[in-house]
Amino acid sequence: MTTPTRPRTLRARLLAYVSDATGRLTAAWKILTRARDTLIGTLAGIRPGRAASARIRAAGMAFQQQLADFDRNMLAWIERWAATDLPLLYREGALAMLDRADRPHNAWSWTALHQAAITALSAQYYADLMGRLREALRRARAFLRAALDAARVRHSRFETAVFDRDALRRDHPLDTVIYANSARHPVDSWARSAVSWQAVTSANAGAARTAWEQLGVTQVKVVDGSGCGWRNHSDPDRADGSLRDIEDALTHPVAHANCVREFLPHFPRPATFPGALA
Repeated sequence: MTTPTRPRTLRARLLAYVSDATGRLTAAWKILTRARDTLIGTLAGIRPGRAASARIRAAGMAFQQQLADFDRNMLAWIERWAATDLPLLYREGALAMLDRADRPHNAWSWTALHQAAITALSAQYYADLMGRLREALRRARAFLRAALDAARVRHSRFETAVFDRDALRRDHPLDTVIYANSARHPVDSWARSAVSWQAVTSANAGAARTAWEQLGVTQVKVVDGSGCGWRNHSDPDRADGSLRDIEDALTHPVAHANCVREFLPHFPRPATFPGALA
């Protein structure tokens, strides 16, 4: 039984998905950073006078419109990623597992098991990304208030006040994402890491469940970086070349961001007939 060779390896296909999705995500985020820089430049250029207050209000309204554009573009990206891209990635992993077992692709379908699995993954990652969006909007609104307050102080009776552009950028780095440990990472770095994690997790989940349901195997062989641990990168339990139960594989589909882990089907050798080698 022969399956036609697919044009690219699973890893190459995942990288293509990750690159495209990361590009779209960072492009959407640039709406926010451009809006920040535009507002700072506009407010810094407003001269004292009767029209200053009106121009400050107009600049704030323009930022709010750009913020709405950012919200709309990010929401569209998140919805496409969760509803369309992740199921495709799950299916890519599933079909790659069939390829490795030399089985035809028509042996696979969206069974109840696969539907439940991708629904849970999509819901989890949708919620994670929506949390990032809400946090970005909160930080952007805080920046807007700070920028408008600084501009109003400058044009009030305190005419000697300085509109400090650098301080606004330093105190409100909207081109970064804040992690749980309070560390800040550039948006493009976070985007690639998050997209890669979710893509590989989805593909490996599809592969492991296909090994179980369509191939009837209880273990998979792990292909990973030579120094990568099983639960995390520094875990002394090395992943590459090891055999793992399906449940364990589903629990640890990746070990860290940008992980290159893949699963192969493991078919146990049949028992040798007594005396056959005598």
